[in-house]
Amino acid sequence: MAKTSKIEKNKQRRELVKLYAPKREALLATANDESLSMEERFEARLKLAELPRNSSATRIRNRCEMTGRPRAYYRKLGISRVALRDLGSRGLIPGLVKSSW
Repeated sequence: MAKTSKIEKNKQRRELVKLYAPKREALLATANDESLSMEERFEARLKLAELPRNSSATRIRNRCEMTGRPRAYYRKLGISRVALRDLGSRGLIPGLVKSSW
């Protein structure tokens, strides 16, 4: 089980990303628009830098929904390999048969 503080911090990051997504998208569009002057583009980059760091989507860490484990994460299922193996052994995932030899 992951530390509760890490799981909560990641939840806060997800909320910040949702909150700032429209503003960040607009500023990025302005900063990357070749038709605008360099001053306007640079000003957009400065405003983008003033936004909170945790409002960037790249700072979100995929974590297992059950355990909070950050590694060996299956995106399709939203859980880690350890949780997948456990649920597969119990027969709780339809169509999954855990093999052991």
